[in-house]
Amino acid sequence: MFKRILVANRGEIALRVQRTCRELGIETVAVYSEPDRSLMHVREADYSVCIGDGPATDSYLSIPKIIDAAKETGADAIHPGYGFLSENAEFVEACDSAGIKFIGPTADSMRNLGDKVSARQIMEQAGVPIVPGANDIDPDDFTSAEREAARVGFPLLVKASAGGGGRGIRLVETPDQLEDSMRLASSEASSSFGNATIFLERFVSPARHIEVQIIADSHGNVSAFGERECSVQRRNQKVLEEAPSIAVTPEIRQRLCDAAISAAKGSGYQNAGTVEFLMDSQGEFYFLEVNARLQVEHPVTELIFGGVDLVALQIAVAGGASVTDGLIDSGPIGWAIECRINGEDPYENFRPSLGLIDHVEYPVGPGVRFDSMLFSGLDVPIFYDSLLGKLIVWAETRELAIERMKRALRELLISGPQTNIPFHLALMDNEDFRSGNIHTNWLEQSFVMPENTLSESELHMALAAAAISSSLTTNTGSGTQTQSKKASKWTSAGRGNSMEGLPISTGESGWLRGTR
Repeated sequence: MFKRILVANRGEIALRVQRTCRELGIETVAVYSEPDRSLMHVREADYSVCIGDGPATDSYLSIPKIIDAAKETGADAIHPGYGFLSENAEFVEACDSAGIKFIGPTADSMRNLGDKVSARQIMEQAGVPIVPGANDIDPDDFTSAEREAARVGFPLLVKASAGGGGRGIRLVETPDQLEDSMRLASSEASSSFGNATIFLERFVSPARHIEVQIIADSHGNVSAFGERECSVQRRNQKVLEEAPSIAVTPEIRQRLCDAAISAAKGSGYQNAGTVEFLMDSQGEFYFLEVNARLQVEHPVTELIFGGVDLVALQIAVAGGASVTDGLIDSGPIGWAIECRINGEDPYENFRPSLGLIDHVEYPVGPGVRFDSMLFSGLDVPIFYDSLLGKLIVWAETRELAIERMKRALRELLISGPQTNIPFHLALMDNEDFRSGNIHTNWLEQSFVMPENTLSESELHMALAAAAISSSLTTNTGSGTQTQSKKASKWTSAGRGNSMEGLPISTGESGWLRGTR
């Protein structure tokens, strides 16, 4: 067992890892940037080290600073969380060189699976179904690409080999769109990932995004924890996840998990990971990619598999423990749904909305879990993503889980920035979502955000409630009392100017549970 683990991350995932470490009797080290000095993960850690300024390149993405912090505090292992350096092979090698255990896969696995062309080849050799396509397309050799495209068939996708997060992808519906799409995808891949390699892949549509959670040990055993449904996506980003999937039968689940286990064994994978698939309306599925880390949506799996702690399993496996080989037979039990709570305005094309949290109240009650970094008085920095927390519920059936999520969303109060709570409430009442009639393009093609119906009197009441709550003395969660402060107009103006460089400008202030 490790004595002290440094968590190379911030916010809610850092807190999530710290809580498991505390239960296991392991000390934790927090790293933080200057704007994150007051965050809960810094206060809750046994040791903390400032590693730089606000931009991630100066702090959370600085390998030397994180390794130095681990050495300085005597950490014998590092947990990367998700994002930042969690899938960076050079970081894994730096940990190995420093004699610090990296809680995750090996550098070789990361490189092989991080490159989508290499991953496709590994999966094909392991007998895992892959989407028909063509690897290693030269963007300057249009004649060869045209010939391969005809073989693959239209519509197809031009994809970046090193891509992620929806970047470096172009949909090509007709042959005359191919050349421009190849050049655009290659250019974006080069600028975003430093790798211009592209490949072609048949466009499977409509398709569901189904993923399988695995834990692999160093002895060749791989545990599979069933599937998650991740088809509710906007701009190629997941916004809601659930487990199990309404479209997956026990027979399909077994085949999915068998394929995920083969993928892990075929690539020599170790520790926690997620094997992602596209599944068509006939129940046929194809390998998409491997996420070589813990996923944002891992709590839904934990809840339907008897409260298993995936972080604890990560730590155990990194320490040499064994896992059960095959599909875990203790679940799925019941249904779990996770809503990503983001600082964004659903009534203004989801433009980012960050700033001072005047007041926050967490939802409570049976089957409700809120993983978050929020507390009243927190000034959310502009340097990182807009995820404020993850609201997760469990119930005996999907119908009950949806109703429980509606109740929890209404109880969740975040006064200050605008949030996407109204979007999630509307989603819970959408007939297609409730019936499970969804696919990866459904949200953008079919979902319409209802108009804001907050009356003028309700608006005044909400503003008054926010003003009163923000003026009260609030508990920060660290056992000390602090006075919640209002952001000055100068601060707000400065934040607005800073966010002009983001893809979408900042939103307005929010003030009420589940409303605008």
